[in-house]
Order: sequence, then C-alpha cells, then structure tokens
Amino acid sequence: MKNYKLSLSSSDFATQKMPILLVGDIIENIKKASGLGYDGLEIHTRETADLDYPAIRDAMAAYGIGISAIATGKLCTLGKVDLIDARPYIRAAAIEGLRGYTAMASELGTDLVLGWVRGNIPPDGNDEYYLREFAGTLKTVCDFAAGFGVRIFLEVVNRYETNVFTTCKETIDFLERHQISNCFIHLDSYHMNIDEPDSVEAIRLAGQRLGYFHVAENTRRYPGSGAIDFKSQIDALVEIGFSGYVSVECFPDDDGYETAKKSIEYMKSLG
Repeated sequence: MKNYKLSLSSSDFATQKMPILLVGDIIENIKKASGLGYDGLEIHTRETADLDYPAIRDAMAAYGIGISAIATGKLCTLGKVDLIDARPYIRAAAIEGLRGYTAMASELGTDLVLGWVRGNIPPDGNDEYYLREFAGTLKTVCDFAAGFGVRIFLEVVNRYETNVFTTCKETIDFLERHQISNCFIHLDSYHMNIDEPDSVEAIRLAGQRLGYFHVAENTRRYPGSGAIDFKSQIDALVEIGFSGYVSVECFPDDDGYETAKKSIEYMKSLG
C-alpha cells in the first residue's frame, strides 16, 4: 500500500545548473506545486531568510501542501562553513546556522536535510579523528533539533561530491556506532546509482531509519528520462512501509515547471 507523498525542489534563487525545479516566492511555488498534483514543496534557502510564516502556513493549508524538508546546503556553499572542519569556530558557525534552520523548520512543521554542510575530511586528514569530532557536533545539532520536534536527515551523497557517508551502510554504521538519535537516513536515486551496489537493498537496509528520499535519473534529469529502475525502488519503499516524502530534485532542463510536470506524471504512472 502506497503511503509516501510526492514533493519537488524549490528555491528563492537557482541557476539551470542546479537541481531545482521551481524558483521564486515560496507561496507562489506552493500554488504551482498544488496545481501540478504534488503533496509537498522542498525549500532551499539561507537560514537568515526573512520569511512570512503566517502567510506561508495559510497558503499550505489553502492548497493542501506540506513543506517536505528544508535543505541546508546554502549554509555551506554561500556561508562557507561545515560540521566536520577541524577549526572549532567554523564548526560553531555551522551549528549556529543550523539553529536558525531549526527555528525555520519548526515554524513550518518540517525537517532538515544535511547534505554538503556536513563537510569533507581533508585528503591528508585522520578519518578516525574527524569522524569522532563530527559525531559530537552532529549530536549537538540533532539534540537541539529534537527539542523543536525537528528531525535531521543525513544525506548519502556520491563519492564525486563528498568523501564521507557515500553509502547507506557506511552512514548507518556511523550512526549506530556513535548512538546518534533523531538522525535519519536520506537516500537519493541519483547518488545511489553511483555508489550503491544495489539501490533496492540500500532502501531495505535503511528500513525504518529512512526519513527522506530524492529521485532523479542517472543523468540527474527528470525521472523516466534515463536508465534507473524507479519501479523497483518505489516497490522497495512500499515494502518497508515508508510514509515520508519522495522528492524530485533534478535539473530543470529548459523549463522547471514543465520538468516538474513530466516528473509527477511519470512518478504517478508507477502506481
């Protein structure tokens, strides 16, 4: 039985080279997402964004749209901080930024995606040292978010973009070893296509730990335009009883709205 919900990526600003489909005002994007038949909207923004929360919540209620998650990548790409850096003041700045995101997520009744903001281990770095330090930092973030009823989704990202947490097993082993609570697995079909020997088994391995799921083709274009077997992945999500959001995060081609339309038509065709 299908329990998952469909969402799509949005941002206040994005270029054609970013995997963002709807660009501009959040309320206008809520209206567009609803008109296309989506259940939710994924937001990419800065933690300092000045949002009109009452107006956004009114639009969510009026159009039956949830905020599926808030992506925190701009804290890294624009803010230039991350959670694994050896410099304590950089980690502290990242934590402070995530406190801002947590407050935002609490206002909108949603959760946070941690992708690039977790950072990378330096090429000459000691893995054990950096992972131990990161575990402590991540616990701080997760515990703080838990106090606001906000979950943390740790994204599994391919080895060409990050050098840590590139497979589901590696990520689960880390969370279990350090006993980090309020932290869930975030899988992405595009990233899994690169680093997972079997994407379906990765979904099964995540099981009840799976909090969020991204879909994009092996080319990172819209689902149904490439070689990934989405039917098997969706069947696996149903098998484990996944009830969260399946969010389309892909390149917009020439028109993000039309790409979003093609994406949901294909996703719904999977049944």
